[in-house]
Amino acid sequence: MATTYDGGATSEILRPLNWNLLTAEEAESEWLDLNAWVHWLRYAYGLQPAIVPPLWHRHDELVWELSALHTAWLNAYDPDAPPSAPLAWHREFAESRQRLRDWVAACGTRADRDRPTRRVAWPGEGPGASPVEQPIHDREADFERFMHEDLARRQQLEKEARSVADELAQNLVDRLGEPSEPTQWHLGGQ
Repeated sequence: MATTYDGGATSEILRPLNWNLLTAEEAESEWLDLNAWVHWLRYAYGLQPAIVPPLWHRHDELVWELSALHTAWLNAYDPDAPPSAPLAWHREFAESRQRLRDWVAACGTRADRDRPTRRVAWPGEGPGASPVEQPIHDREADFERFMHEDLARRQQLEKEARSVADELAQNLVDRLGEPSEPTQWHLGGQ
C-alpha cells in the first residue's frame, strides 16, 4: 500500500497486519511503507532512539508495535474517520511510546549499536546464544539487507509450500487412480 505521509488519503481497505502470514510480495510492500512511515513519525514527533531506534526492523516487538500504530494512524486520518479519531490516535500513541521505551530498554538497541533481543530459554530448551552487540554503520543499507533476507526467506517458504501441495495433489491422483469401469450415476431411483 503506497501511501504518502503528508495528509494524503488512502483508497485501500485497512486491516490489521499479520506479519506471519504475508507473502514475499505483500511483505515487500508493507516493509517499504512501514519504513517510510516510521521515518516520517520520528521526524514529525522528534522521537529519540530510546523510543524508535535505527534498527527497529530487527526487533519483532518493535515491528509489531509500530505496525499496529501505523494501521491505527491510517485509520484515524482516513477522510471517512470521525473528527475525533486523530485525538484517539494520539492517546494510543502516548501508550505506545511507553511500550516502545520499555521494549527498547529491554532489548538493548541504541542509536549507534544494536544486538538481537535476548531470549530466555525455558526448562528443557538448550541454552540460547548470547546476543552480540554490533555497531550501526549504515541504517538504510541494513534495512535493505534485512528486508531482502526476509523476502528471500518468505519466497523459500512459499516454494516449499507449493512443492508440498504439488506432492499431495499427485499422491491423491495416484491413490484414486483410474476407475476400472465408468461410474454410472442414477438419478431418482432409475
